[in-house]
Amino acid sequence: MILPIVLVLASGMAHAVWSMFTKRSLNKSVFLWSIMMIPTVILLPVLIVELVREPLSMPAYALLVLSMALQALYSWLLSQTYELGDLSQIYPIMRGTSTLLVPLIGVAFLGETLSMFGWLGIACMIVGFTVLSGVGRVGKSGSSVTRSKPVLMALCVGLCTTSYVFVDKLNLEHISPLSLLEVTNIGFVAGLTPALLASRQLRQEWKKNRSTIMLGALLNPGSYLLFLFALQQAPMARLGPLREVGTVFAAFLGILLLKEQQGKKRILCSIVIFGGILLIGMWG
Repeated sequence: MILPIVLVLASGMAHAVWSMFTKRSLNKSVFLWSIMMIPTVILLPVLIVELVREPLSMPAYALLVLSMALQALYSWLLSQTYELGDLSQIYPIMRGTSTLLVPLIGVAFLGETLSMFGWLGIACMIVGFTVLSGVGRVGKSGSSVTRSKPVLMALCVGLCTTSYVFVDKLNLEHISPLSLLEVTNIGFVAGLTPALLASRQLRQEWKKNRSTIMLGALLNPGSYLLFLFALQQAPMARLGPLREVGTVFAAFLGILLLKEQQGKKRILCSIVIFGGILLIGMWG
């Protein structure tokens, strides 16, 4: 069990690192477009060959289009959220929202139940989200400093993630994981292309951050591949929640390397949110 745990921890760290690279970039939309365009070009022949050999039905193609549309929305929301908020504030919310919403949807609409640990996990996540949002804090002048916009955007990213996960689960009935990854890549890149063209900063971004773009293009798919390798050796129910340890890694990276404020509070919140994720995923 040690090897899959190490792989999952590495997966969470890899995801947090490329997210940190995005936060440090000159233009978030251009940077994200760049790191996703590289694997998109590489995987395009895989998708074309599979669709030529095994054409899909019209409803299956419609699901793929829906997946691309959700990825396009996700990529735009992600770039805007990184522009607005600190990594240590928004990353735990973005990553944790899906884990929070799925069980609540199951209880509300599917007749499912949660254990005491599951409800405790939800309570931990809500508390962590609330403190990270800064609700109730006021400045010296008495004006609100909640900075609610990045928090709301991070919640929207999490909601979008929840939506495309459900759609892609259906897509896997018709297409291979590698080809589906390419479909989502195409949607992601398409969602950022208008911002890329409007910015005219592609050359400037590559000149400034060439090395981190190349590394980000490796870490982005690599983080998921590490997770897939781990799944070959241990149950998803145990490993899935553990992968969200990236929320803690991202908080430390934001505080230590990006010099973001409220360090102790945000690291504590990320640990509380991660604890809630573990409670829901493993005992909920």
